[in-house]
Amino acid sequence: MPKRRLTTQEIYQDLWQQIIDFDLFPGSRFTETELAELYKTSRTPIREALKRLEVEGLVVIRPKQGCFVRNVDIDLISDYYTVRVALEAMAVELACDNMSDEEIKDLAAKWNPDEYQQEYLELKDIKDREEGFHISIAEGSKNIALVEYLKDVNNHIRPIRLLGFPDEKSVAETYEEHYYICSLLLDRNKKLARNTMVEHIRKSQDIAKTVTLSQLEQYRKKRSAS
Repeated sequence: MPKRRLTTQEIYQDLWQQIIDFDLFPGSRFTETELAELYKTSRTPIREALKRLEVEGLVVIRPKQGCFVRNVDIDLISDYYTVRVALEAMAVELACDNMSDEEIKDLAAKWNPDEYQQEYLELKDIKDREEGFHISIAEGSKNIALVEYLKDVNNHIRPIRLLGFPDEKSVAETYEEHYYICSLLLDRNKKLARNTMVEHIRKSQDIAKTVTLSQLEQYRKKRSAS
């Protein structure tokens, strides 16, 4: 029996994920025809998926030239980090009021520095968990809109965040900082929790300001070789 053709939504989601995960490098070029052959479908669902990606700013469609994955705009990413700081500061303050002790303790257990040396995780696994930590606190705020806005910001800065753990020291520090933030949440120390969260994110923002496309390319090649 022939395989089912992918829907526009499925094609869009697959391309979206490849761009977000940096499997499709900024500046990469492809055409509707090439994608239609790749996904074994007509050009219509491909065109619809690409238009959606263009609206979201992930690709640029140039008539008679093809489609291009958007280039990384370091200044724009810095702007997204500024928004992220504001969102996360609000999230941790609201979480102090609304997150249960049990939820906080469960989150803290995942980031206990004493457990760090006992587990081995790939870089992407750690990054997924790191992002999940911040989403968990946003969810603990009980503000659904805040969670959605933070997820959207994360989608725009993810390629840079993938470079945030260059060595074991950085990972260990993240465990310590996350665990400390959880302790502040348990103490309901809203002011210190907010200030600590802002400082924590500013460190990532400082890294983002120094990243170059050549570094991103080196990272992509390293991933491809692994």
